[in-house]
Amino acid sequence: MEAVARRKAAAYVCRSCTRQFQRQLQRHYSSAAPRPDIYDVVCVGGGPAGLSLLAALRANPVTSHLRVALVEAQDLSKVKSWKLPPNKYSNRCSSLTPASALFLDQIGAWEHLDQTRVQPYHEMQVWDGVTDARIEFDWAPGSAPVEGTTIAYMNENLNLTSGLLKRLEQLGGVSVFEGAKVEHITFGEETEDLDLSQWPVVHISGGKQLTARLLVGADGANSPVRAFAGIDAKGWDYNRHGVVATLELEGEGWGGEHTKIAYQRFLPTGPVAMLPMPGNIATLVWSTTPENASLLKKLAPKDFVALVNAAFRLSTVDLAFMHTQGADQNDEYSWRLQHTPFNPRALPQTVVAVQEGTVASFPLKMRHADTYIGERVALVGDAAHTIHPLAGQGLNQGQGDVQSLAKTIEYAVTHGQDIGSIMSLESYVSERYTANHMLLGVVDKLHKLYSAESGPIVPLRSLGLSAINALGPLKSFFMKQAAGSDTKLF
Repeated sequence: MEAVARRKAAAYVCRSCTRQFQRQLQRHYSSAAPRPDIYDVVCVGGGPAGLSLLAALRANPVTSHLRVALVEAQDLSKVKSWKLPPNKYSNRCSSLTPASALFLDQIGAWEHLDQTRVQPYHEMQVWDGVTDARIEFDWAPGSAPVEGTTIAYMNENLNLTSGLLKRLEQLGGVSVFEGAKVEHITFGEETEDLDLSQWPVVHISGGKQLTARLLVGADGANSPVRAFAGIDAKGWDYNRHGVVATLELEGEGWGGEHTKIAYQRFLPTGPVAMLPMPGNIATLVWSTTPENASLLKKLAPKDFVALVNAAFRLSTVDLAFMHTQGADQNDEYSWRLQHTPFNPRALPQTVVAVQEGTVASFPLKMRHADTYIGERVALVGDAAHTIHPLAGQGLNQGQGDVQSLAKTIEYAVTHGQDIGSIMSLESYVSERYTANHMLLGVVDKLHKLYSAESGPIVPLRSLGLSAINALGPLKSFFMKQAAGSDTKLF
């Protein structure tokens, strides 16, 4: 037994191994320092990425015996019991690809979401705000994947996290430290009985210390785990804010209940998107300048609604003028709309109201960590990368990370490898880094491409949109990429 206690970290630490460690070390730590609380996986961050990873590990028979812990600063009991009236929706929504939804279903979490608040959409209309060049992402006959015609599912972030927490409760076996702030992270100590000098130790409020064979950072863009690992993240701020709101439309959409359509118009200040939710509800994501965002948040509801309707209908010149007004946008919009020709059925239905308290904004930035792994450290989701919301891929990138990392851990356990070693984690970073980097680059270039109001780039980008719209196979390829239902290039 002494040899077992002395050996350095090698294979995973299952529950029986942990008990052996604790029995062996009990006499050494009972009167001196407290014995280490050792986990195979400690995940910092209880958002969709962290919760999905723990659910995937617990749902898989190969990894279900691992000792795992979750550290989250929020009160998760409130998130798990989250509920809104049927006609009220959160302003923080995300687009889930069918591939992400399938993964959530495989780990048993999808059924725990409130399905009455999940809205699939089947078409997307995208157009240039300067030239009106348009691409219609709709499935041509025979081109849809076998999984169906759904491009993506719109879902409230809290609906997802609530469902994941319910699934984790059902699975059991996760030590949850909620309302616990990470105070600092250090390395463990080497004693005559056990060498933990290369193992991360998470110090949380209340004096608790968690020692991790593998420490996973799912703790957002300002990740303490990434800082502990000494991993730099490079990128830039866009000097843009994303304005979100929950909107009420005059109807359920031109396609009715069963054919929902998403809309996105590229304006010089940034894209504005209206994405369908159940019934006559839609969620707004408007990327614009900080000054415009500040104005939008101050406006009276009727003037805010007028500016949103104008963003999809009026010229960019008219829209820019309306942003110079401190109030009375509703009257200005009504007058200008009379002199603006447009096809109503090519645009989202008219917004008639904005739900109270849902208008908010957040700064937009692009960041990419230099690597996703260190010795006994792995990063997932926003801790590894943040992306412009114009493609709606941020959450899906995180789910892709989780799926890959869970598979990497499964392989290490199956082959008797140390799940925290660089060698075991290499397959994760090699699978995800390039794919994420390509997508970050494409989205960044699209943002810059559509920021131009004049010059030769404007007709060229319009030509590109029109060409893709006219070439059915190419358009189907892009749609399958967006849905995650084809061989992924990024």
